[in-house]
Amino acid sequence: MARYRLTPWWARVLLIWALSRVVTTTLVLVLARVQGPNAWTGASPSYVDFANMWDGRWYNIVALYGYPSVLPLTDAGQIGENAWAFMPGYPVVARLLMVVSGQEWAPVAVFVSVAFSLATALMFYRLMNRVLDSSTALFSVVLFCVAPLSPLLQFGYAESMYLFFLTLALYLLLERRYALLFPVIAVMALTRPSGLAFALAMSLHVIYRFVTRAKDPFPMRERVLAASVAVYSGVMGLAWPIAAWIATGSITAYTDTELSWRAPYVGYQELVPFVAWFQSGTWWLGATGGPVVVVALIIAFALFLFTPAVRRLGGDLRFWAASYALYLLAVFFPQSSTFRLLMPLFPLLGAVAVPRHPLYRIGVVLLCIAGQWGWLLICWGVDGQDWTPP
Repeated sequence: MARYRLTPWWARVLLIWALSRVVTTTLVLVLARVQGPNAWTGASPSYVDFANMWDGRWYNIVALYGYPSVLPLTDAGQIGENAWAFMPGYPVVARLLMVVSGQEWAPVAVFVSVAFSLATALMFYRLMNRVLDSSTALFSVVLFCVAPLSPLLQFGYAESMYLFFLTLALYLLLERRYALLFPVIAVMALTRPSGLAFALAMSLHVIYRFVTRAKDPFPMRERVLAASVAVYSGVMGLAWPIAAWIATGSITAYTDTELSWRAPYVGYQELVPFVAWFQSGTWWLGATGGPVVVVALIIAFALFLFTPAVRRLGGDLRFWAASYALYLLAVFFPQSSTFRLLMPLFPLLGAVAVPRHPLYRIGVVLLCIAGQWGWLLICWGVDGQDWTPP
């Protein structure tokens, strides 16, 4: 026990991360062994091939060939699925390592994701330790490492890299080191769509600090700097759609590309904010039950943000959770990839980590590991004409 207390925090996090990767890798290998032939691999693929299915192929295309200047069209004349839906941050890093190492995409993509998953775990502890005691912060890391979607942290997806820069950005926000947020937001917003959500969170942060300036001074220099970060994040949130417009000549190139992924559900439609969740609810549950469930989910999430456990995380992390949830509500069409799109809400794991009873913590960990297996079976493994993309 004395030796454990003397162990530095980073070593504890490293051990948690390593053990969790052993568990997750074992589950992945078991499923890969029984995986049949599919659009991406043959039967019983190797780990790195199995880890680069689904959108991993799109990131591979971006790394090798970049983005099309002419948008592909379907037989009906609509914009089809294409690489503009996948931002350049992750494939650019992987491409650079491919050039330096001489390795092919698959092992490099996995390496980048695994490396960023460790960096995120370390950074997440620092973030949680700003608002929670060290023991609870460490258990938050456990939950992050064994979460049902944690296999993605070692697949050829951008999530690991994105979550690292998001965690770093939130940590810098809590530290009020606004100037350092500019480069972090730039990389983050070009890795996964998040600039607009972070701009809203920054705006709420500025408003809150201004309203409470009597008890928490908010000097003019910090006001200008924080407000500038909010504006800058909003600009970065629009940077990729503007880049797609410039490259293709179509002002709606990015949104049309994103909308092509929901076309199998509701057909080709224009983007109307705050409508997609109700469309999805109707598609999945019918015209009566669907909207009712969506409204219930919105209310439940709003109430959850005001529970004592979540309030312990502080205002800024709650601002981020609310902002990102609002962003998803505005633009995302829920289907099987909803679980992946919810990953940026992972700071809320700090609230789940608050109860200290050993049976509770053991039970939550076991449920998370069972959730990994369930997610791998339902969303990652391919069984015939699979319609549950991760």
